[in-house]
Amino acid sequence: MALVILGILGSLRRHNPAILPSNQSPLGALPARFRRERLLIVGCGDVGLRVAKLQAGRLRLFALTSSPDRVPLLRECGVTPLAGNLDRPATLDRLAGMATRIVHMAPPSTAEGQAQWWRDTRTLALSQALRRRTPARSLAYGSTSGVYGDCAGARVDESRPLAPSTPRAQRRVDAEALVRHLGRVTGTRVSILRIPGIYAADRAGGTPRERLMRGTPVLQAQDDVYTNHIHADDLARATLAALWRGRRQRAYNINDDSELKMGDYFDLAADLYGLPRPRRLARDTAQSELPLMLLSFMSESRRLVNHRLKSELGVRLRYPTVRQGLLAPPAGTEAVRQPIPLTGTASTA
Repeated sequence: MALVILGILGSLRRHNPAILPSNQSPLGALPARFRRERLLIVGCGDVGLRVAKLQAGRLRLFALTSSPDRVPLLRECGVTPLAGNLDRPATLDRLAGMATRIVHMAPPSTAEGQAQWWRDTRTLALSQALRRRTPARSLAYGSTSGVYGDCAGARVDESRPLAPSTPRAQRRVDAEALVRHLGRVTGTRVSILRIPGIYAADRAGGTPRERLMRGTPVLQAQDDVYTNHIHADDLARATLAALWRGRRQRAYNINDDSELKMGDYFDLAADLYGLPRPRRLARDTAQSELPLMLLSFMSESRRLVNHRLKSELGVRLRYPTVRQGLLAPPAGTEAVRQPIPLTGTASTA
């Protein structure tokens, strides 16, 4: 009988060379009820740390880092650092089969000087590493709402065809395709989070205050564009919800309920902070006064629809409008740090 079983296993390995068996079962040698799940965060910046803090003590937490300077902070947050660099694929071998859940928030490389400038080589390297052993149950990828391109102020749900208009958005489209493919070939349940502008009082550059104090102008009303926002704490909660409740290979707009043009957003912030409202410019004038990066954000207008976020992921926004979010105190209160429940719906894996 033992020889028959070994023969069957050998046949399976020959026919499925892309995925090798892990050194252990997804939850270790013990039954699952005696083990905590393992969450790997790739790109553990501000949002990744918020995700980690929400689940401290509930999951075993790991984070990929290429910076030794980040190690003390990660350990302080209860996260085990793993040395590795997405730009050096050979350093990612240890990630294979390590986690049952994965959050991928790492941005694409700039790809300057590369022939295939539209490729996200970092997500390619990560997906190749993850395929080598037992796959994770679920993965949440932090993309951008920029993949939709300019929609002339229309309301946009996740079924809208993608039309990226900048190199960075095109690399995000490539990353989305890569993680979808990973999900199809490994069975990992992948959720794609299309994220707009992230803000929070305790996030570096996370509010309009500094820009208002610099006196940076905005577009006049007739030239202005709609922008979308999400508070960093709500984004962290939505990310966890996607890991447990997201449907397979599904995209989700992760935005609040505000419908504001960019200039109105800065006017609102100025009023809340007691600062002067920004000067308004015609678009033609702005071309010569504003930096190219800022102008690129002023060239796209859309109003994201967040129905899936609420109905499928079950997220109830703590900050449904930017007014509430800008007035909110920094994270750290018990209400903000309350973990998202780890019980899912029928889509839970």
